[in-house]
Amino acid sequence: MAHTDAWLALHIEETLEPDLKICDPHHHLWHMHPGRFVEPDYLLPEIVRDVTSGHNIVSTVFIECGSMYRADGPEHMKCIGETEFVNGIAAMSATGKYGDCRISAGIIGTAPLQEGDKIAGEVLDAQLLAGNGRFRGIRCGATHDASPDVPNARTNPPPNLYGDAGFRAGFKHLASRNLTFEGWCYHPQIPYLTDLAKAFPDTTIILDHFGGPLGIGPYAGKEDEVFEAWRKSVTALAECPNVIAKLGGLVMEVNGLHWEDLPKPPTSQELMERTRRYFETTIGLFGVDRCMFESNFPVDMIAGTYNTCWNAFKRLTADYSDAEKAALYHNTATRVYRI
Repeated sequence: MAHTDAWLALHIEETLEPDLKICDPHHHLWHMHPGRFVEPDYLLPEIVRDVTSGHNIVSTVFIECGSMYRADGPEHMKCIGETEFVNGIAAMSATGKYGDCRISAGIIGTAPLQEGDKIAGEVLDAQLLAGNGRFRGIRCGATHDASPDVPNARTNPPPNLYGDAGFRAGFKHLASRNLTFEGWCYHPQIPYLTDLAKAFPDTTIILDHFGGPLGIGPYAGKEDEVFEAWRKSVTALAECPNVIAKLGGLVMEVNGLHWEDLPKPPTSQELMERTRRYFETTIGLFGVDRCMFESNFPVDMIAGTYNTCWNAFKRLTADYSDAEKAALYHNTATRVYRI
């Protein structure tokens, strides 16, 4: 399987621009994950291995993934367990005993916003408390497609979660608590996120993984058609000044590029050339001060090592100015997540 050490070891690269300061604003932590192409355990030893593999990663942001929920208590409060778990790892990293990088300096959890006003406020306040000064926002996966060949989010959201009245009643609690929102949807749903961003201009919204361009099921073999539909939608989204774009997460199974079927991992050059138009279009629309590179690890391990992932980004920005690189690799992320 593509996630094995043996497969990853088939292609090793020298680190490009090893001194460039990086905040990785999107990774997960978990234990006993059932995914086919990711490590079942991605905890402090594994992420320390990756962030010290060559690049100058100085801080990271954890993004919710349904990990370590509480077994007991009210259903809507079980997600607090994930923040408690991650905050413990962040506290270990903060001792400096695991290197200079501050793992999970920012924490993005979740909350059942669709349950409305009272419950959303209660959960968000509990998340802030559990984060002990590190909690920065939430993500509620909205990924949904009518095709049975496209997997929906683990919470099985409706087609337009972002337009649900109950969800919006909960969403209004984010801005007053200075919390951000991660928009994770598939590319046909981007207009729903745009509508949400316009309805809540005081809430910072981060577009995850380019808005999920699909390449499986009914979208397989339609790369150019999908790109044009995506480009049209993301152009409208970029007009919302409260939206930030994350650059990464384009090598997942849903993207349909099938890196996992290769006999050995692709090079960083191959990775970038295959997806370059998404990066260049997004940076052109949002600008470097509203874009940030993300590893999406260990999910993006499906296409290679952490070192290769960041090398691919650096190939794209080889001719960028120092100020542009500083924004894309570090400053936008640390500003948005207050690190």
